[in-house]
Amino acid sequence: MKRVVIFASGSGTNAENLIRFFQNSDNASVIQVLTNNPRAKVLDRCKKLKTSALSFNKIAFTETEDVLNILKCANPDLIVLAGFLWKFPENILNHFPNKVINVHPALLPKFGGKGMYGMHVHNAVVHEKEIETGITIHYVNEHYDEGAIIFQGKCKVLATDSAEDVADKIHKLEMEHFPKIVEKLLS
Repeated sequence: MKRVVIFASGSGTNAENLIRFFQNSDNASVIQVLTNNPRAKVLDRCKKLKTSALSFNKIAFTETEDVLNILKCANPDLIVLAGFLWKFPENILNHFPNKVINVHPALLPKFGGKGMYGMHVHNAVVHEKEIETGITIHYVNEHYDEGAIIFQGKCKVLATDSAEDVADKIHKLEMEHFPKIVEKLLS
C-alpha cells in the first residue's frame, strides 16, 4: 500500500478530494495531513474524514528537523502540496528526492513564483487578458513553481470572466485531474 502525506494551508478542498479518492483504494491511502495554519479548515475536514492531521510552526519546518522527522516516521511514497503556501525546505527535498509534488493554479511558467497563489493568480490572468489558463502539477524543487512539469490541464478564459469565474474553472480542473495524476505517479 502506497503512503501519501498532504501539506495544506487553507480550506483543504484538494486535500479532502484526495483523501476521499483514495479511501477505498487497494493501492494507496492518505496517511496524514500536515498544515502550517492551526486554524486551517483542512483540520476540520480531516477530523470528519478520520484522517490524522497535525499543525506545525515555521521553526519546526525551517529551523529544526521536526517536520522532517515526522515525515521520516510516516515514510511516504509521495508528499503532495495541496494549497500549501510556504517554500519547501531543502532538507526535506533532499531526503525525499522526486517525491514532492504541487498543484499550481496556472499554466506554468506563467503566473508562478513567490506570492502567486489563489486569487492573486486568477486576478493576474484576468488582468493580462489571457485566453486560456489551467493547472500545473509539478515536482517541487528549491525554487517556487520551477520544478519539472508532470501535467497541465487547460481551460478557456472568456473576455467576460471575472477572477472568481476563473477560480471556479481552476477548482474543477483540480478536482478532476489532481487525484488521477497522484494515482498515476504512485503506480
